[in-house]
Amino acid sequence: MTAPEELLRVEGLRKTFPGVVALDNVDFDLRRGEVHVLLGENGAGKSTLIKMLSGAYRPDRGRIFVEGREVRVDDAQAAEALGIATIYQEFNLVPDLTVAENIFLGRQPRRFGLVDHRRMREDAARLLRRVGVDVRPDAKVRDLGIARLQMVEIAKALSLEARVLIMDEPTAVLTSEEVDKLFVIVRQLRAVGVGIVFITHHLEEIAALGDRVTVLRDGRSIDQVPASTPEDELVQLMVGRSIEQQYPRERPDTGEALLSVRGLTRDGVFHDVGFDVHAGEVVGLAGLVGSGRTEVARAVFGADPYDAGTVEVRGEALARHDVPAAMGAGLGLVPEDRKGQGLVLDASVQENLGLVTLRATTRHGLVDLKGRRAAAARIAEQLGVRMSGLGQHVRTLSGGNQQKVVIGKWLLADTKVLILDEPTRGIDVGAKVEIYQLINELTASGHAVLMISSDLPEVLGMSDRVLVMAQGRIAGELPAAEATQDAVMALAVGAAPIDHRAPADHPEAKQEEEGPRGH
Repeated sequence: MTAPEELLRVEGLRKTFPGVVALDNVDFDLRRGEVHVLLGENGAGKSTLIKMLSGAYRPDRGRIFVEGREVRVDDAQAAEALGIATIYQEFNLVPDLTVAENIFLGRQPRRFGLVDHRRMREDAARLLRRVGVDVRPDAKVRDLGIARLQMVEIAKALSLEARVLIMDEPTAVLTSEEVDKLFVIVRQLRAVGVGIVFITHHLEEIAALGDRVTVLRDGRSIDQVPASTPEDELVQLMVGRSIEQQYPRERPDTGEALLSVRGLTRDGVFHDVGFDVHAGEVVGLAGLVGSGRTEVARAVFGADPYDAGTVEVRGEALARHDVPAAMGAGLGLVPEDRKGQGLVLDASVQENLGLVTLRATTRHGLVDLKGRRAAAARIAEQLGVRMSGLGQHVRTLSGGNQQKVVIGKWLLADTKVLILDEPTRGIDVGAKVEIYQLINELTASGHAVLMISSDLPEVLGMSDRVLVMAQGRIAGELPAAEATQDAVMALAVGAAPIDHRAPADHPEAKQEEEGPRGH
């Protein structure tokens, strides 16, 4: 049998940044009609490799071949001309343009020298139907939720009719149903000869979709194995060590209730929500799409208003919709969107770690720079943040290290109750375990954690109790010994809906919340 035709090959690729070797002598190849998974921890070099293939970076050394011919990929236009399209984890869309305008940006169909808007809308509608998303071509991108933005990015890549399609964490923000739709599209593309480079941290997706796997570690290509390789072997290749326990929850004795919520209600969003979180405890918050988990967390933290109910920290009632009061009482929130809401991307590691304590370390208008630097260095070392130095811009860190910085700023403030919303989304398996160990350290020292996650095994593995939300209400509570995927799902679909509708201008009506994904 003839071997599949080689579409893409890189040999000895090397890329350095000041103080960091991002890639070192990496080899990789892609065949026509295959899904080649690129696997590795955050910081292993995956993003650097795909940015060189897409023209965002130029290699310091090494060669790139497309269909056997050595090429230079100097910019995005050169990559597009070579038939290489990339769907980045961070969306590359213009918020104020329509969906159709984004799909065909820079390549609008023309008629008599003018943009043919009718044809552009029709072509966009055809592509949107192909990816199975119900979005109007003339809708503004800024009005779409995260999952729909992802599908628009995929439609945009399909419009290029690329021979090589690079997909960087395309399932990270999708529900199980949306992942299934995406896999159908990927298989269709593979069937017509498109070569697909697929990056994922969800190991169960590899055997379901992949053909081969190349593992990167510390900027080097470690091995190339079949997609059928057992998950524990893939993990060992990724991190260079075995991970004996994926969810290493240590359950200390619990103490007083640090956070008490009673009767929390926001018309049309959530109703009569009540729970306690005790010192030394991790309480998981699970639920389906639109259940109201994130909205409750934001209301508890004071980021969003609510109509009725109370929030108390260590017995002291908090004022409604007052973030400074919540922070002063010892509440912290690690948001779902760490890059958009949890970090200042163009600021340094030190500056981000000091965001919460800036006011406390300022006297008479002067900032204690020496003290802040020492504190930042201490917490960065404690968390194991991999960086070139405290002055490194957070934007250039890997996802796992960015998440450590988001959590670290609350640790510096000695936060008593930390709310974690999707704490390991888009983070590799090695970094996940480090985050879980950090949660253990927090609770062992008498702090409390409220954890929201769409990853059901994560909720079950790390929670001492699980609260299940459905249709804006607490549908039930399960102790760790009784919490199973079936039990959680039974509660998630069993509650009666609240008899309200979210106002059209409320974020609940515009944002999409990911449902739980089982492994």
